[in-house]
Amino acid sequence: MNITMIVEMAASAGDRTAVTADGRSLTAAGLLRLARAAADRFRRHPAVLYLAANHLAYPVALFGAAVAGVPFVPLNYRLGGRQLDELRSRHPGALELRPDDLDPFLEETEAAASRNPSGPAPVAEDDPDPVAVLLYTSGTTSAPKSAVLRHRHLLAYVLNTLEFGSAAEEDAALVAVPPYHVAGLANLLSNLYTGRRVVYMPSFGAREWLETVRRERITHALVVPTMLARIVAEVPGDDAATPTLRNLAYGGARTPMPVLERALRIFPEAGFVNAYGLTETASSIALLGPDDHREALAATDPAVRARLASVGRALPGVEFQIRSDDGEPVEAGRTGLVFARGEQISGEYGGKSALDAEGWFATRDRGRLDADGYLFIEGRADDTIIRGGENIAPAEIEDVLLAHPGITEAAVLGVPDPEWGQRLVAVVVGEGEPEEIRGWVRERLRSSKTPDDIVFRAELPKTDTGKLLRRVLLAEMDTTLENTRA
Repeated sequence: MNITMIVEMAASAGDRTAVTADGRSLTAAGLLRLARAAADRFRRHPAVLYLAANHLAYPVALFGAAVAGVPFVPLNYRLGGRQLDELRSRHPGALELRPDDLDPFLEETEAAASRNPSGPAPVAEDDPDPVAVLLYTSGTTSAPKSAVLRHRHLLAYVLNTLEFGSAAEEDAALVAVPPYHVAGLANLLSNLYTGRRVVYMPSFGAREWLETVRRERITHALVVPTMLARIVAEVPGDDAATPTLRNLAYGGARTPMPVLERALRIFPEAGFVNAYGLTETASSIALLGPDDHREALAATDPAVRARLASVGRALPGVEFQIRSDDGEPVEAGRTGLVFARGEQISGEYGGKSALDAEGWFATRDRGRLDADGYLFIEGRADDTIIRGGENIAPAEIEDVLLAHPGITEAAVLGVPDPEWGQRLVAVVVGEGEPEEIRGWVRERLRSSKTPDDIVFRAELPKTDTGKLLRRVLLAEMDTTLENTRA
């Protein structure tokens, strides 16, 4: 099995434009032709490292590596030199594609394709279960790990959840997430398979995003919460004036409810999709679809209305199980550790599987399933605060803080405390008096969940895809609190 079959199928279906970037485009047949030409060069290396932004070279390099039978490794080019060098050192002998290499790479590949229109001779596959992509996890609580995605995982995601050639001729998907994120990979594969044109943005800006949606007549788009927050802040009124946009997916981290509610107002024609997945699961494993959003918004039943805060239900071929801290499955409605199982789930790091004997993968998220199978994520298990023997999920307090009219961002941390084990510190972006904010929380949650300290910051540290870097905040807290109390 090889993901090359996706572009081969797309190429056989017609000559529609498949990808567009910086005013240049390729059909699926053109993409396949260049990928085959690139494969001849790639076969001389153990891997292909991609250290650049979204570009037309990205899909060529991805599928070129697939044809060559070598892993494709997109790295976060925004990392500091030392961090990036450490990741590069894990792949000795790999071919590297950096920003200045991309245009020459395309030109050389086009020339090679012209010299050999039939493409390279096929090479026998030595590995019966080959690696397609190595993606480094975002490292929000620890150092990045190399997640292994094999061809069968990516194909299972696409084949189990999508219908080939189902897109309308005018459909176009805007991809603004970076290429080293699993969503960037999944968007390319899924849109090629359905026949939807992929339009790349090299970097995200809210105004540029809106302008691109209008200019390219975008019908589908995916954003992470920080992107969505900036987009809604960019729109002055209650209409984003994007009449072609029919589907807006969001995910990658928790989306503040005020941001989502405003987005629902300013994109009235768009169907909203909340996607939940991890790098190790080859993209989404649960979706809250447009009908779910509409039903929840119109519901008078509080249980149905609450689904707007869920990530939806499992995709075809995926199962969820909630377990207690002792490892035992729990009934619907109870919070525990979220486990997932399915063909698309890798759960593999550096050649070592993290799946249990029955194929279940520990997502390291805490959550619950309601009686109808809707999954509610309550935060990372590593984030749980234990205060006086009570387990406290930061997300619950953060939601209350974000409902405060003066607060735009919030993170709740547990710091060491000699009496309670951990004390609650709320780090917020916005305005207000600390005691008034503490009172706001106390009125809505019991006193044990009221932050002991309120710390103001101009911004919270996050990854490029909007995930809060709690380890960075925790490392800063001792000094910050000492200065606050001085």
